[in-house]
Amino acid sequence: MPKITFRSPLQDLSVEVAAGTTLLEAAEAAGAQVGHSCGGVCACSTCHVWVKKGLETLSEQDDMEMDRLDLAYDVKAQSRLACQSKVDGADVDVWITEESLKAFMDENPDVRRQLEALGTWPPKKFA
Repeated sequence: MPKITFRSPLQDLSVEVAAGTTLLEAAEAAGAQVGHSCGGVCACSTCHVWVKKGLETLSEQDDMEMDRLDLAYDVKAQSRLACQSKVDGADVDVWITEESLKAFMDENPDVRRQLEALGTWPPKKFA
């Protein structure tokens, strides 16, 4: 089973998932803070991530994902929408974008308040 590692300024988390699992499903299984305002149906760009390792092993981008990525902030060659990216059989290293992390905190105000109380939100530096 492939190992998916999610990195952010707050924490790094890893999870093993079955082939065919989306990066968003893997993030939820790992407890990684990937935003998904639309619920993972490719109607927004809040699950925008950068795939630093294993990009070529993910499912191919379709036109709908490419159109949604046009709405994302700081798009790079390794940008993907976590809701549309299915894992093959290889390990993948994913960096959660500032956009996605902020969206997650907007979607989960209780988590944001807890981190604010600890002094860890907002992070001083995004990757």
